[in-house]
Amino acid sequence: MDHTAAPRADVRCPVCEAPVLTGDAFCEACGHPLGAPSCTSCGAPAVDADGYCERCGLRQPTGRDHTELALDNGTAGVTDKGLRRSRNEDAMALLSTDTQTIVVVCDGVGSSPRADEASAVAVETASAALARGLSAEEAFNLAGRAVGKLATSVDDAPACTYVSAVVEGGRITLGWAGDSRAYWLSPGVRPAAKDPTVDTQPVDADPTAGIRPADPAATVDADPAAATPPVDADSTAATRPVGTLPPAGTRPAETGPPPGVRLTGIQLTEDDAAPTGEITAWLGADYGDVRPHVRVLEPEHPGLLLVCSDGLWRYLDGYTFPPTGSPRDMARAMLRHALDSGGQDNVTIVLIPLGDAHG
Repeated sequence: MDHTAAPRADVRCPVCEAPVLTGDAFCEACGHPLGAPSCTSCGAPAVDADGYCERCGLRQPTGRDHTELALDNGTAGVTDKGLRRSRNEDAMALLSTDTQTIVVVCDGVGSSPRADEASAVAVETASAALARGLSAEEAFNLAGRAVGKLATSVDDAPACTYVSAVVEGGRITLGWAGDSRAYWLSPGVRPAAKDPTVDTQPVDADPTAGIRPADPAATVDADPAAATPPVDADSTAATRPVGTLPPAGTRPAETGPPPGVRLTGIQLTEDDAAPTGEITAWLGADYGDVRPHVRVLEPEHPGLLLVCSDGLWRYLDGYTFPPTGSPRDMARAMLRHALDSGGQDNVTIVLIPLGDAHG
């Protein structure tokens, strides 16, 4: 009697649809592992070890699709995969020490492999380094090395953008590469103009009015030879105000500016990007010796430091900032605005209150 098992016609490989035997671990026709997780889109049990569906190609969502974090000092952040991406490749870290608030935001480069791993290891490495008291440059370099170690070759090199903020007392230290940004949000009190040695680009308005450079020597690029390219007047790296604040409602005064006072957003970072939008600096083994821009500033009036990825700032032109609320409420409102505006990319928003206006 022949006891050789024959494939059952009703059991087929989810990838190539060849008949398979019940109990087989792999499809003999194409080698696909049977019993793999099911795809959230097409439903086929065909998700590989890297999280991609081998039938429809969708990369599966993860627990990072929507995350909210908050610190006791009011600092709050939200990150979301948006409406057009299958998963969130942004990452954020929020930490506080006895004297400092530390924020790092990284945006995985979508054209690179495992971009979510790059952003995750970068924020973890950099935030831990900054919490140990390392400088913005040192933390950036450690994050770059950590991302570089993820690569198996220059053709398999995860990559991400980078922006960090350390707030200590009234001083802000920023470090960045790529097109993730920092903004200063404050009611429209305009004190003396900034030190003209701060910026390395022409501007059509004073972009840091009310934000005094703590040390002009510390506000230049970390690479002294690196020149900051001029910013076109109509480019996305704008230095003009990006929003206004309508009159405050019935909420307590400390949750927003006085009634009728504008909340202006001033960009504090310059993008490393070509005029057509492609980034020209990032963390990754395929870039080489990338160096950060570093800027140190001391706001002269209360306000909020906004650190974000391009999933938010691409929608800031003409935006009316939330009139009242805690930093967490305001971050949620900004996320809703980004999603309502199309949600083309992952979105990360962190707000750090300074002074009494949003305490």
